[in-house]
Amino acid sequence: MTTNRLQQEEAELRQILHSESLFPVFQPIVDLQTGLAMGYEALIRGPETSQLHSPLELFGAALRHDLLHPLELLCRKRSLERFAHLKPEGKLFLNVTASLLSSPDHQSGFTADLLRQLGLSLNQIVIELSEQHPFDHQGLSLSAVQHYREMGFRIAIDDLGAGYSGLKLWSELQPDYVKIDKHFIQGVDSDPVKREFVRSICNVGRSLRCMIIAEGIETLEELRVLQGLGVQYGQGYLLGLPLPEPSLALDAGVIRARPAALDVAGDVTETALSLVCPVDAMMPEDTIRGAGVLFREQPEWGCIPVLSDSRPVGVVRRSDLLELFSTQYGRSLFEHKPVSRLMRRDPMVVESHTRLEEVSRLLTDQNDHNLQQDLVIVQDGCYIGMGSVRDLLKRITELKIQNARYANPLTLLPGNVPINRKIDGLLQSGADFRVAYFDLNHFKPFNDRYGYSRGDQVIRLLGDLLGQYAEHQENFIGHVGGDDFVVIFRCQDWKEICEAILRDFDHQVRHFYTDEDLQQGGFQGLDRQGQSQFCPLLGLAVGVVHPDPLRCGSFHEISEMAAQAKKEAKQQSASCIFESRRRTLTG
Repeated sequence: MTTNRLQQEEAELRQILHSESLFPVFQPIVDLQTGLAMGYEALIRGPETSQLHSPLELFGAALRHDLLHPLELLCRKRSLERFAHLKPEGKLFLNVTASLLSSPDHQSGFTADLLRQLGLSLNQIVIELSEQHPFDHQGLSLSAVQHYREMGFRIAIDDLGAGYSGLKLWSELQPDYVKIDKHFIQGVDSDPVKREFVRSICNVGRSLRCMIIAEGIETLEELRVLQGLGVQYGQGYLLGLPLPEPSLALDAGVIRARPAALDVAGDVTETALSLVCPVDAMMPEDTIRGAGVLFREQPEWGCIPVLSDSRPVGVVRRSDLLELFSTQYGRSLFEHKPVSRLMRRDPMVVESHTRLEEVSRLLTDQNDHNLQQDLVIVQDGCYIGMGSVRDLLKRITELKIQNARYANPLTLLPGNVPINRKIDGLLQSGADFRVAYFDLNHFKPFNDRYGYSRGDQVIRLLGDLLGQYAEHQENFIGHVGGDDFVVIFRCQDWKEICEAILRDFDHQVRHFYTDEDLQQGGFQGLDRQGQSQFCPLLGLAVGVVHPDPLRCGSFHEISEMAAQAKKEAKQQSASCIFESRRRTLTG
């Protein structure tokens, strides 16, 4: 680079630093079992029209002109400011060059002071220290990690495997998170050496209670294998691009391409997904001796899945292995044979979205000799983990107790707590849904005239109609209390369903009146102030809202929006549907 070019580059870099014209983007770090973003890594970009837009060019220039320290501090400042402004759920992973801590220009307490000014807490931030930063010639040190840990930050090591000292660093620094370098992730589905590396890292992580993050996930096949190996978290273009808005980092296409429960958000605990435990799997060509090693490392499991192209083809049972090794010469004759010689080819395989009641039925329909085996849980046919029969029975019992606790005693439909949980789950997943609030018109005077027993019969009628028309795997029916009901629709024919409910209700509710009241179309009664008035036949008011999941914070906002829509519907004396155009509480 010529002297003139260097001078121009330095001037441009100094102008960027002076004007603070750096722009952070955020890439999601995703839970590979649920598909939800547990946090975001902040990455930096220069001005779009600048030669220094790329982070590689930007940091290269800073290194050439001895401006790395002020650049990194500005990157940190801009990332924290933007994160505080957007207020996303989850943690912020903040890149820090470890060797700059020893720089004479280092400002001790800079990050903590900035967090206090922005109203962020220390436990929201993960300091990400690179094992081999391309512009960091001094590398990590124990003092660098202790500096941040003593302040209260969590620590992540980036690019494990990219440098020569990875495992040594891990044992000395004991980080909270370790990121596996993308070299070991790319092609992991077709490279047995990379699979063994990742499997080993996961085993070490479990032993040290350190969370593992796989970087650079770009294909669905890589994702499936990583899930099967028990990797907890992932990051890469398949899961989300670096974008200016953290809340927009997960796109719908990726949600469908991973074994998470977003398709049934809010009901995760009622599906086989809630049973998933990461259990190391084997390939058919692995040795029987290797199965013995895995059983020693995973003493709580009676089965080990055997996979081919990420799909289960059988299981190795602990009892079968012990029986084989207990025979004379059994170990010496068979331990080097492929595990396919020992595996059973009839594993109990269930899809992750299968409801627990159905899993229980499938299990009890098995032959007696299969009843004790563990479950192999898959997503779209690809292995994601194992589930134990004991956990299944425990979870079903918990669900029955929970459902009984929160169910409305009159209709046995879920009450406020499960309704609110369902809505929050859908909001967190970014799912598209509508909430329909059903309420009876003129119910109090009806109760006063015909008594509470008949009023209860009308409420049960409405509950039955909701179940008859709105019962669908994707929908959720709840009973708020009294004559108030909620249906959370995810199907597209919600309006036709509501209209059918209204028509049937108007027809059937006539059976609860005397002939005289039917002929008059109502009766003379008292309003809430005790004044005489004519009370029409019962009607049904339905207020419908279509929330924007990216702009609504919780069920509180949805509840208020639905109540306002229902109030509009109740302006009509007859049965009526009011569809609100508001997507948020404020607009």
